[in-house]
Amino acid sequence: MKLFIVPFLMTLFATIPAHAADKADHKRLDEIAQRGAHVMPFDLEKTTHVFSKTAKGGVQQVIAKDKSDTKQIGLIRTHLSEISEEFRQGDFSKPAKIHGETMPGLAELKTAKTGQIKIEYKELPDGGQITYFSEVPKFIKAIHRWFDAQLSDHARHAVPGHPHHPMHHK
Repeated sequence: MKLFIVPFLMTLFATIPAHAADKADHKRLDEIAQRGAHVMPFDLEKTTHVFSKTAKGGVQQVIAKDKSDTKQIGLIRTHLSEISEEFRQGDFSKPAKIHGETMPGLAELKTAKTGQIKIEYKELPDGGQITYFSEVPKFIKAIHRWFDAQLSDHARHAVPGHPHHPMHHK
């Protein structure tokens, strides 16, 4: 079974454009990890961020690498639940604290009026996810740019994915 999964994943990731996951330099990655530790309560080394673009927005997942790590799973769920509520209110201050005010897509997301971006939180067995959905093309593009920036800045702890095939780790 594992022999089938590895080639499948290699094929899946080979189809993702390289520019979508360009990794930030080591200094930037270190800075993001340090700032992230002050905003995100879970351990970045014990979790993986998965960013999946969709036609109308995207799905952001944070999953525990060890499915039995109930502490990390609880911290992930609490954080994602809290920030999804903040995002619904137009408050994107936590990503700005980690990535900076000039983070791609962030300025556009802040201009969305109530209802222009639908944001839903959902628990996963090994973490949680936030789904972003919009009918407004400029906000869909902003979500995609925002996901690309997060993939770059969290390169050590993030992967591109697909909502129907999330990356799970033991």
